[in-house]
Amino acid sequence: MSLGQQLAPHLPFLRRYARALTGSQSHGDHYVRATLEAIVAAPEEFPRDVDPRLGLYRTFQVIWASTNLDGRGHELTVIGGDPESIARARLARMTPLSRQALLLTAMEGFTPEDAAFLIDVDPSTLDSLVSDALAEIEKQTRARVLIVEDEPIIAMDIETIVRDLGHDVTGVAVTRDEAVALAMEDRPGLVLADIQLADDSSGIDAVKDILAQFAVPVIFITAFPERLLTGERPEPTFLITKPFQRSTVKAAIAQALFFDKATLPAE
Repeated sequence: MSLGQQLAPHLPFLRRYARALTGSQSHGDHYVRATLEAIVAAPEEFPRDVDPRLGLYRTFQVIWASTNLDGRGHELTVIGGDPESIARARLARMTPLSRQALLLTAMEGFTPEDAAFLIDVDPSTLDSLVSDALAEIEKQTRARVLIVEDEPIIAMDIETIVRDLGHDVTGVAVTRDEAVALAMEDRPGLVLADIQLADDSSGIDAVKDILAQFAVPVIFITAFPERLLTGERPEPTFLITKPFQRSTVKAAIAQALFFDKATLPAE
C-alpha cells in the first residue's frame, strides 16, 4: 500500500483538527494542504517508525509550529510578508499549546503519550497542559446555546453537558423551521446542530437560514464526519462525531467560543 493510500482515511479528521485549531475552515484546510505538499516534496522525511496517522499529524504539527511562538513567547519569523502568512501566524498565536493538547486528546482521541509525541513534550507535561486548558475553560464567558437535535435522549445529554459547563440553553429544536424560529425568538451565542432532523429537513440548511440573519459560531454533530470534511466546498469549522464523549463536546464548545471572543492584535 502506498503512503498516499495509508494517509487518505485520516485526512478528514486532520481537517477537523486543523479547523478547530485555527477557528476557520479556509485556514485549517490551508495547513492541511501545506502538510500534504511537504510530504509529497520530501517523502523520505515522513516518520516511518510510527503509525501513519501519527506521522501525518506530526508533520502537520511541525508546519503549525513554524508559525507559532517560541518558548519565550516571541513570535517566530514568518517566511514571506504576505497578508496570508501574517494571518496564519496570528492564528497560531491564538491557540496555545494547552489547547492543542486538549484537542488532540479529547477531540482526536490520541492517547496522552501520542499527543505528547505530536507536540514534542514529555507525557508529564502533556497532563499539565490539558489541566491548564480545562482550567481556562472553567473561566470562559457564559454563552447562550441553541441545540438542534431530533433524538430526545441525545438532546438531553447535550443539554446536560452544556448546562454543566455553565452555559444557558435557549431551546431545543427538532426541525429546520423550529430551529430558525427559536433562533429568531431568542438569539443564541452558539448553535449545536445535528445534520439529519425529525422531518427529514437538514440541520445544515437550518444553520444557513440562521447565519443569513446574524453571525454565530456553530458546531455540527454527525455520525458521518468524513462527508463534511472533504475540503471541496464551504463546510463546518467545528464538528463532533457521533457517538461522542463528554470531553469531546466540552473541548469543541470551548474552542468555538474561544475564537468567537478572540480578537487579533491591531495592525
